[in-house]
Amino acid sequence: MVNYGMTSLEAIQSATIVAAKVMNWEDRVGQIKPGYFADIIAVRDNPLLNIRLLEDINVVIKGGVVYKAN
Repeated sequence: MVNYGMTSLEAIQSATIVAAKVMNWEDRVGQIKPGYFADIIAVRDNPLLNIRLLEDINVVIKGGVVYKAN
């Protein structure tokens, strides 16, 4: 998406809060907020500065379980 003109923030939002709104789930997913369901990833630096950082995930938190990259 960034290759076609979106900013990094717009691309990330399209996969999170915008997708939740499209699916009419914005009251339960799409944000990191109390009471919301979320799977979370952690990367080494700020993906807003370099979206390609999302290709190198260091940690995934899914269903409350922490998975670290090898």
